[in-house]
Amino acid sequence: MAKRTPVISISSYGIYSHWDEKSKALPKIREFTQIIPAKEDIEFGFTVNIKKAKGELLTFCIHHPGVVNKKGQILAPFDGEVYVRSNDWDFYLGDTIQLHCPINGLESNLGKWHMVMEMQGKVIAEKTFTVMANDADQFWKKRGF
Repeated sequence: MAKRTPVISISSYGIYSHWDEKSKALPKIREFTQIIPAKEDIEFGFTVNIKKAKGELLTFCIHHPGVVNKKGQILAPFDGEVYVRSNDWDFYLGDTIQLHCPINGLESNLGKWHMVMEMQGKVIAEKTFTVMANDADQFWKKRGF
């Protein structure tokens, strides 16, 4: 019997409502964007729909731009794995901006956040988000002033 080929599509990406990991419900999309304002508690990421892959192992990783913990140490990329739960399954991969370090908490969140999902050793979905300061100084700094 031939192995079924999974069908994967990105359903949405950008800024979401707060995600409650204890709930079965996924967060709701608020704005489609890859530019994320650097404000505490902003939830961002993407949702994929996976069909014909029940029981397959899905691995994921979030590469962040050097986010620091409360001790001022740079956190390693966040990764994990989960088994696909049904033959028509939605999965959300995202993160929230948190100001762990009072010294440079916001600055450590600025930059590119690369989120990637793999199945059977192949990348099935990925998105890169840019977290940017939302103030006038950052606006002019990007323009060379």
